[in-house]
Parts: sequence; structure tokens; C-alpha cells
Amino acid sequence: MALIPQQSGREPVGTYDALDTDLPNILGGEVAQLRYVALTFPDLYAPDGDDGYVGVWPAATRPLVTVQLVSGRRPLFLTDDGLAGYGTLYGSVVGGTAGQVIQGAQLGPHSGLGSGKCTLWDKMGLYGVTLDAVDTTPVTGLTPTNPTLVGGAPLYATATGQITPNVGVAFEVVVVARLVEFTTNGSLVNTPSNLVSALNSPSGTTGTVLWPFTQAVIHFNPEI
Repeated sequence: MALIPQQSGREPVGTYDALDTDLPNILGGEVAQLRYVALTFPDLYAPDGDDGYVGVWPAATRPLVTVQLVSGRRPLFLTDDGLAGYGTLYGSVVGGTAGQVIQGAQLGPHSGLGSGKCTLWDKMGLYGVTLDAVDTTPVTGLTPTNPTLVGGAPLYATATGQITPNVGVAFEVVVVARLVEFTTNGSLVNTPSNLVSALNSPSGTTGTVLWPFTQAVIHFNPEI
């Protein structure tokens, strides 16, 4: 859903054009790289066409943000654009067909839709990453239910940029962050289930977890 900078080491490194095929699927909090692609004719020669690149070096390439990671390519970044959590939730649909949608649906566009760009962070620091954007594989993923996961555990990145504690699915054996803790969203106005759930509710009994974890706090400091 989103990257939540906490003690992030000042401002982001910048905002860059994103690979068209990657941008719609970026949620925020993925590990990203820059991929260099060749310039096309309008980019290279026409100042009034597209981005209007002129006076480029002979290689004639430009960087694009991608979460399709390639081993050995540096630097590494954290993405900070996405769908929910970026001011693009214009409304929600509750109910749906025969009540099938019970949590609401995202209606707003991707935050990078208008510009085609993605904001990147590279500074060492503490960041929160919502749990829908990380590796949530049962037992082995970056989840509170992983029985072997402890504070300070090394974290890696999958080939699609998801942060994971499982080195077996990492794009390379390089530590990109360390786990600090799992936290809630910090809201103090969540309605606890015991106020809305009957004692014989088919959705579960009262006394269940009232404040579910929503994000993993990480210390981002990728090895160079």
C-alpha cells in the first residue's frame, strides 16, 4: 500500500521516470533500481518532442525506475508512490455484488499516473512498509506469524523488489535492510471488534486481536 518514512535521513533522492510496465503495479516500499534504456528518435533529436533530450553522451540512454531487479546493479532505492495511502483514495465501494466487497475498493488512480514518475529514497534510516507490499509468504515471509523472525534479522529483496527475510528467494545475497519491529497504523479510532461483534458472531468471537499489525519498520541500509 505505501512506504511510510519515519526517521528517513532527510529528503528523497528524487523523482524519476518509471518503466511503463512496472509503474501501475508499484505499491510503495519495494526495492528498486535504475534501468538504462536507449533514447528514441523524438527524445534524442527533437527539443520540442517528448522529453526533448539534446546533447546526450554517445551511449544515448536514460534511466528508468524498475522493480525488476538485476544482480549487481546499483544503487538500490525504496519506492514511494502507489495506490492507497498517497492521497488518491477518492471514494470506496462497500457492498458490491451481493455484499462480496466488505473492506471497500480502491477508486483513485496510481499516484504516478499523471507524470509517469516514481519517487525514490536512498538515505539510510527507518522506514515503515505496509505488509501488502512485502513478501507475505506464510511461515517464511516478512509477516508477524513467521516463527523464526526476530528483531535485527537481515532482510533481502526478491527479483520483483519485495522485501523478504528469506534469502532463498532473494535476487542476490545482499542485505538491504534490518527488521526493527512490526507496528499498527497508529490509529486511535479503530472500532474494536467487541463493540460490533455479537458473542455468537460467525466472523469470530470477541477477544480477537483488536489492533492488527499493518507495517514492518525496517532500517534501510543496502550494502554497496
